[in-house]
Amino acid sequence: MKEKTRLVQIAHQSKGRKVAVVSEPFLVIVNEFTSVYQLAIKAIDSGISIHSLLNEKLSSEKLDYEKIYNGLSEWKLLPSFDNPDNPTHCIVSGTGLTHLSSAMNRNVMHQSEPGNSLTDSMIVYQWGVEGGKPANGEVGVQPEWFYKGTGAILKAHGDALTVPDFGDDGGEEPEIAGIYIIDRNGMPIRIGFTTGNEFSDHVMEKKNYLYLAPSKLRNCSIGPELVLTEDFSDLKGKVAVSRKEEVLWSADIKTGETNMAHSLANLEYHHFKYADHRQPLQGHVHFYGTGAFSFGAGIKLQTGDEMKVHWEGMGRPLVNTIEIEDNKKEVLSVKSIF
Repeated sequence: MKEKTRLVQIAHQSKGRKVAVVSEPFLVIVNEFTSVYQLAIKAIDSGISIHSLLNEKLSSEKLDYEKIYNGLSEWKLLPSFDNPDNPTHCIVSGTGLTHLSSAMNRNVMHQSEPGNSLTDSMIVYQWGVEGGKPANGEVGVQPEWFYKGTGAILKAHGDALTVPDFGDDGGEEPEIAGIYIIDRNGMPIRIGFTTGNEFSDHVMEKKNYLYLAPSKLRNCSIGPELVLTEDFSDLKGKVAVSRKEEVLWSADIKTGETNMAHSLANLEYHHFKYADHRQPLQGHVHFYGTGAFSFGAGIKLQTGDEMKVHWEGMGRPLVNTIEIEDNKKEVLSVKSIF
């Protein structure tokens, strides 16, 4: 196995779920394991590396990746990681204000008048620049942090990301997400990295920065591949938004520690310092922040628009469409048991 082994999760209506290793142009099925979560737990419990388990359980069955990727197969790509037995035991979260361009966009969004003094967003970013990369064994400045939901919100490559009827907007956020599992003793274990579209409601957030929390409570996508590597130093990529095959907007993007105000270790410390984030066998999908998004360029996405995120060295691009709910649902009311 090469150092950057790439895994996918796939499902078939009659054959169930499978884990497969990417070996272009094929996917090679892995015997025994039906999820990356199950594979990782086995590795953690046994003390055997995931690479060794994959070498041991790799089958000779190959599938046409191109057909699956393009939705032309009975096999369907799933999110690159989930907790299939208990989606609620997987936390989806992220950290913002880690990239300069994103912080500048936020600064403009939240200024009462152009040219005003720095907003709280830019101040928090500057704190990261000054103290987000501490020496080994030291604690750096705390980054912005947000909660997105449980594993139930995770969508796969090819799925539509939905703007709910109560939402104001929806827009892509091209990121890398770290994938983690907490071992039986409460220790966080990083499994790898995956391409992500964190997808947020920027119109809601722009109304008031205190609306950041509800603006993040949206579905999001990860995949199509999970990359088994420790390298998060310098990643380059491209994000694009298209409408009826016409590119409306695109941008070159960068991430990784070289391009961020915080070190990976500092982001991980501040996420996992909370005991509730270290529940045994809990899964975590944690987004590390974005460097560009189309909302900052004045693009308003519509139903059917396509969002594409591609990071070099992270496998195939992640592509999703957008679906805006236009039917208002009945007002939810809470019932009493009395």
